[in-house]
Amino acid sequence: MSTTIPTTSETLVNQVSIAGRYVRSGLVAGAAAAAATSAIAFVVDQFGLTLEAQGKGFPALAFAQVSLFGAIIGVVLAAVFSRKARRPRHTFIVTTIVLTVLSFVPPVLIGAGVGTVLVLELMHVVAALIVIPAISTRLSE
Repeated sequence: MSTTIPTTSETLVNQVSIAGRYVRSGLVAGAAAAAATSAIAFVVDQFGLTLEAQGKGFPALAFAQVSLFGAIIGVVLAAVFSRKARRPRHTFIVTTIVLTVLSFVPPVLIGAGVGTVLVLELMHVVAALIVIPAISTRLSE
């Protein structure tokens, strides 16, 4: 019986291929989350609620940018957990849920009104519900 040892370039290609799954899924989910959070901001604006903190409104692209940034963090976590965690999917899901819950703290601390805080929290939940499943399904149990 012969054993073939992969070369460094083969190993690198395999790692890039694996990471590509997370990148594609993460970016597509990030774009969907960006669209969803921007749509929420648009709808809220149509109902006359101004999303602002300390008297200043949020820039129009802020919601999309934060959603994409969260998806990028998710991709990085997926890549790390796929290599280091004994149960990558479980570790990813637990970690990202904890991070989502922690993301509820800043909106409360920025001096925004209750309506703005609730909408921002809703946006965090919506983005998480889009990004976490999209990436986690690419991870092994």
